[in-house]
Amino acid sequence: MDTSGQLQETDFEADLEGALDVEGYKDRKRKTSKLSTDEEERPGTQSVLWNSRTFPYEQKKSRFGLQNLIRHTSWRRSCGTFDLTKRRQIEGNTMGKAGRYQEKARSFGSLVTKPALQVPSSSRFQQGNHQGYVELQELTVDHNNELRWMEASRWVKMEEGYEEDTKQWGKPHISYLTFRSLLQLRRAFTKGTVLLDLQEKNLAGIFCQLIDQMIYEGHLRPQDREELLRALLLQHSHPDEQQKGTEDPSASRTLMQEKHQIEMKTYAVMEQGELGAPSKPGEKKQLSERMPENTEATLVLVGCAAFLEQPTLAFVRLKEAAELESVLEVPCPVKFLFVLLGPDSPNTSYHEIGRAVSTMMSERVFRMEAYLAEERQDLIKGVEEFLDCSIVIPPFEIQNEQLLKELVPVQQALLRKRYHAPEEIKVVPGSKMTEQKPKEDDDPLSRTRRPFGGLIRDIRRRYPKYLSDIKDALNAQCLAAVIFIYFAALSPAITFGGLLGEKTHNWMGVSELLVSTAVQSVVFCLLGAQPLLVVGFSGPLLVFEESFYAFCESNGMEYIVGRVWIGFWLLLIVLIIVAVEGSFLVRYISRFTQEIFAFLISLIFIYETFSKLIKIFQQHPLQKQYNVTATQAPQPNTALLSLVLMAGTFFIAFFLRKFKNSSFFPGKIRRVIGDFGVPIAIFIMVISDFFITDTYTQKLSVPKGLDVSNSSLRGWFIPPFGVATDFPIWMMFATVVPALLVFILIFMESQITTLIVSKPERKLVKGSGFHLDLLLIVGMGGICALFGMPWLSATTVRTVTHVNALTVMSKPSSPGEKVQIQHVIEQRISGLLVGILVGLSILMEPILKLIPLAVLFGIFLYMGVTSLNGIQLYDRMLLLLKPPKYHPDVPYVKRVKTWRMHIFTLIQILCLVVLWVVKSTPASLALPFILIMTVPLRIFLLPKIFRNLELKCLDADDVQVTFDETEGQDVYDEVPMPV
Repeated sequence: MDTSGQLQETDFEADLEGALDVEGYKDRKRKTSKLSTDEEERPGTQSVLWNSRTFPYEQKKSRFGLQNLIRHTSWRRSCGTFDLTKRRQIEGNTMGKAGRYQEKARSFGSLVTKPALQVPSSSRFQQGNHQGYVELQELTVDHNNELRWMEASRWVKMEEGYEEDTKQWGKPHISYLTFRSLLQLRRAFTKGTVLLDLQEKNLAGIFCQLIDQMIYEGHLRPQDREELLRALLLQHSHPDEQQKGTEDPSASRTLMQEKHQIEMKTYAVMEQGELGAPSKPGEKKQLSERMPENTEATLVLVGCAAFLEQPTLAFVRLKEAAELESVLEVPCPVKFLFVLLGPDSPNTSYHEIGRAVSTMMSERVFRMEAYLAEERQDLIKGVEEFLDCSIVIPPFEIQNEQLLKELVPVQQALLRKRYHAPEEIKVVPGSKMTEQKPKEDDDPLSRTRRPFGGLIRDIRRRYPKYLSDIKDALNAQCLAAVIFIYFAALSPAITFGGLLGEKTHNWMGVSELLVSTAVQSVVFCLLGAQPLLVVGFSGPLLVFEESFYAFCESNGMEYIVGRVWIGFWLLLIVLIIVAVEGSFLVRYISRFTQEIFAFLISLIFIYETFSKLIKIFQQHPLQKQYNVTATQAPQPNTALLSLVLMAGTFFIAFFLRKFKNSSFFPGKIRRVIGDFGVPIAIFIMVISDFFITDTYTQKLSVPKGLDVSNSSLRGWFIPPFGVATDFPIWMMFATVVPALLVFILIFMESQITTLIVSKPERKLVKGSGFHLDLLLIVGMGGICALFGMPWLSATTVRTVTHVNALTVMSKPSSPGEKVQIQHVIEQRISGLLVGILVGLSILMEPILKLIPLAVLFGIFLYMGVTSLNGIQLYDRMLLLLKPPKYHPDVPYVKRVKTWRMHIFTLIQILCLVVLWVVKSTPASLALPFILIMTVPLRIFLLPKIFRNLELKCLDADDVQVTFDETEGQDVYDEVPMPV
């Protein structure tokens, strides 16, 4: 047997040496030139038919069609083959085996894979970071009855198929594979030819070595060599290049022309009389933009070839990715090739097998296995692991499509198992990962146990990056963010300023709030550790101001002077808290407390809106007749117009917010409209009120220039011992209690806001400083109290919106794919400019005076309603009214019994009722203190009622980071804190 095997091999090699040129395929110049009979006519060379025959096939069964293929001898040299003897001499292998790529054991019938012991160390490949593009091409017959490779599908993470009926590419979708195709694919990797780290740079060289190996392994008859090589080297075309039966000008082909003009040529001119659209360059550009940098492609070639007796399968990994001209739809280096050709068989679908291998190569774990494979068994193991994480749907009739959703958590569990596995895979030698050592994160909330240790660490961490905070602002995206955040900061400043003036009888109003916002924003952006925080007034502080004003009025004390002493105590409290590194306490404020607080503020907003509207109806009731001459008499239509202005402002702002994340118009246009929804709503309603001249509405009270809201009551500096009367000495010390309550409010909102923007998902790299930011915000508030200006805090919604506006996102390459953050432009200039612009807005007094208070009530209602989004407590309250079969598929529903979930909800509602009662009584100043008591309630009492798993589901900080890219969601869904 050995002797016959050697004779067969010798005869085969002699036949190859006598018939084929050895080095021809390496000549790139000849291969790309136009060859014809006239150009290449030399002595001893003549044009001949390639056996002057067609492929053997049956026309009804074969996909080839009628075709005569002719080959010139010079073309044969241009594509070339490979000399086995020379290959062995070069590699130093005289055993007559297939080089270092495959080795056949002579004493056994099985095939033993033995590739070169090299792991790819190309700079293109980094474990966990490389991306792949896969193109599936099928052997087809075109409209001219000529064979060619035609692109059938492509994968950029998801599959896209060409739809013949509409003549366009379909939408990217999840690949669905047949179980039979996966089993046949596993068999292909088991029995087929595998070449790893092949050192070739062009298709001719690759296929010549591949065919040599297949003949040696007994997978291909020697007499089929030329026909297979000719089939593999056919022209590669793409659907976009052929529209309505017209050849694309850029397509190349190998055809028989009249008078023996056999050429490989590129047609540059399309006949004028032919119709058909050429391939759109924009589509290819779009596809290229969707492909990440350093993408390496996989080329999959499948089709029916009747001259073959059995399916021919091969998998090739090149040592270095090669640019193959006129092969792929987009220019991309090819790293892998998969070839499957065979006779027509009713039990084999080459298309489905091609889709199966293409899908596997587009999946990142198997693609990584393909990069790292050292032998055939590694690939087979990768296929088996792919099968282990695949789901097979039995052939049952599915009555309801909703039942398929139950597969999602099963698949997610399989993905978690699969995506954790690559961490154990060997690292590529020479890659950057072997040189990097994991660096422990510097937790800004960890305690140094030294006085002001956290503050010093914040300064050392953040201030060395001060210069980059200036340079990074030189970006057009920062300018767009400044314009957007200016309106986002101005609208609530005007709204809260108007309501603050009304509740405090103009002791403080729009002027004070605008100046305070401008000054504190500028100082904070210059000195703060996290300059992306937006400092402003918020609902909880408005509630406190109203309560403290009512307390001072009832006790005959000057409200504005009491705020000065609260400011002094705030300075002392914040120094003590920063000295002992008290910011770590924010870790104990769980979602349980945050949602109660947020829901309470939303209720107060909604309640106050309708309370003010009812008050307008009481002052201006609907009557049949009105005495328009009396100054204090009810005015006609005032109440109705106020209702229209309030409702109109709310609905315009609310629906523009919904429109932002709808599917209408291009994304950029609708996001611009949605982001400026509140200013647009205010503008439309103010214009409407301006043109209705015969109906009275109460307007916003704004002083001229830099005057205070009520110059008859106070000036810009507030004497600590009293303005008109002496301030009680005992109250100077007693104000430590309200100061502590104000500190709790500022602490909670500012620190939780910093936690939200510091999530790892947001990829902020310059760090935050909880201690430094708290000292600045509370300290500036204490000083501003001396000038009769409101204290401020970090505003959650505006801050998240600011960070989102400065976030650079990657473009999704397929529908349903989550957008990824590339980086965030962390700088100080955008917040600084916003503060300056808000300060200059004080000069807009003639315009601000035109704003009706009813419009501000509409914005107040808008903030209350939108703040309910993202509050799990609100969602669970709605579940109290729904049957269990309509409950959503979320962890706190599926993993917690319904009645126990309702008990948890009722406990939160009980806490909410207690807080509302306290807020409605003269003891409303104690509201922050009662709120903070929910923290020990959550820590000590709830674990005795609920199991640990139930608390993890009901009180987990599992809010997903929102980047304004998901339909029906925005930043309010992420923020559990009040606006």
